[in-house]
Amino acid sequence: MEGQGHAHYRGSGTSGTSTTITKPRSGTPESNRRRGDPFNDDISPAPRGDQLGTPIASRPASSFGSSFGLRGASSIFFHSRRVKKGEVDQPWRSKKDPKEKWVTIIPILGLLIGFGIAAFLIYDGISSVVHHKYCPVLNDDFSEGLNTDVWTKEAEVGGFSNGEFEQTTLTDENIYVQNGKLIIKPTLQDVSLLETNTVINLTRDGTCSSSVLTDCVSVTNTTTGTIIQPVKSGRINTKKGAKIKYGRVQVTAKLPSGDWLWPAIWMLPVNDTYGPWPASGEIDIIESRGNNYTYSQGGNDIVSSALHWGPNPANDAWWRTNVKRKALHTTYAKTEHTFGMEWSQKYIFTWVDSNLLQVLYTNFDEPLWKRGAFPQADSNGTTIVDPWTQTGRKSTPFDQEFYLILNVAVGGTNSWFEDGKDGKPWVDYAPMAKKDFWNTRDTWYPTWEAEGAGQMEVSKVEIWQQCDGDENL
Repeated sequence: MEGQGHAHYRGSGTSGTSTTITKPRSGTPESNRRRGDPFNDDISPAPRGDQLGTPIASRPASSFGSSFGLRGASSIFFHSRRVKKGEVDQPWRSKKDPKEKWVTIIPILGLLIGFGIAAFLIYDGISSVVHHKYCPVLNDDFSEGLNTDVWTKEAEVGGFSNGEFEQTTLTDENIYVQNGKLIIKPTLQDVSLLETNTVINLTRDGTCSSSVLTDCVSVTNTTTGTIIQPVKSGRINTKKGAKIKYGRVQVTAKLPSGDWLWPAIWMLPVNDTYGPWPASGEIDIIESRGNNYTYSQGGNDIVSSALHWGPNPANDAWWRTNVKRKALHTTYAKTEHTFGMEWSQKYIFTWVDSNLLQVLYTNFDEPLWKRGAFPQADSNGTTIVDPWTQTGRKSTPFDQEFYLILNVAVGGTNSWFEDGKDGKPWVDYAPMAKKDFWNTRDTWYPTWEAEGAGQMEVSKVEIWQQCDGDENL
């Protein structure tokens, strides 16, 4: 027949004769099936023949087992097709566990409660703060030099109750304005005044800033070994031209670097209304040490703020109101910083660069006399009298006019530099403390000499008075 061909295949029949098989027309279903297309879909490949044994087509179907026929090839070859949406059952979606909703509800409730608490705390904080009105008192950038109507230089040799080693002078050697900045610079004393019998008496020309004789007179005695102050420096105040009772202060300055230097920005009362220091109070906006960051008490990478208050020097409660702040990856002697203070009837707080970077916060929520828990008598049996409660104000003694002071002190015998630490070259209560310090000048003075290192540089001072007119706010 046209289109047909013949193939001869020698089977395994008993007759041993050849069998002629008619080859169906190519492309027909029958031909596909006879070729080995068990699924009749023109997709699945035909089974490969046994390369070493009897061809699959010549083996009887019974040799594959009862479950395997010509279409039984599916047990060996897999028919692959794409799974369509909805063809696979997902029984877990048919019914949800009612507890699943809490997996979402609980975190949302937690967030809502957290936001609610935060909102309450913010509201409570804002509502408790009195937003005072401030009136400017001083805004000095030193562009016109040192205004003597505001600033007063102090001259003393008594060590300012701290046993400091500097003589403060009225000369331009230690306090001057340069390139629009106020400079306070410590320098060495005249060697001749330290090596020969000398008397410094500041009362003779009326320049002494104190009425206490020991603050105005100093002596070098080569026989006893005592010497005058071995260093000169500067201390300047606004008592004459800028004082406030409640308000704000901001001083932009770069602190000095150098061993045993003691820079400070602070305030004292105009009058000793409640008695001599510290009964009438002291506000230390910041003070620091010129030693480098390795100094164990904290060098020029740390500033501290404190309030001094108490019935007498032996009962100064400063340690209850004292906080330090460390500079972040720098020092306060490397660049300028703004040191601030805000003072009201209800609180005093200080900061560095921003009022968000708070250093000290003291809340006058109870009378300071009660907070101090002072003893009833001194160690010598003297009765201690409460000088503050009579006012009825919780902030007393911080309820009077104060003025600003800027200075760079040197050394001292009040433990600001602790004995026996970091190579301190003197002992506080030694009679020759000043001389011991002077004799080691070859080690500490070089640390002051790098360009601008040993001096405080002040570029701006701002003072505001609280002027809302209600002292009870």
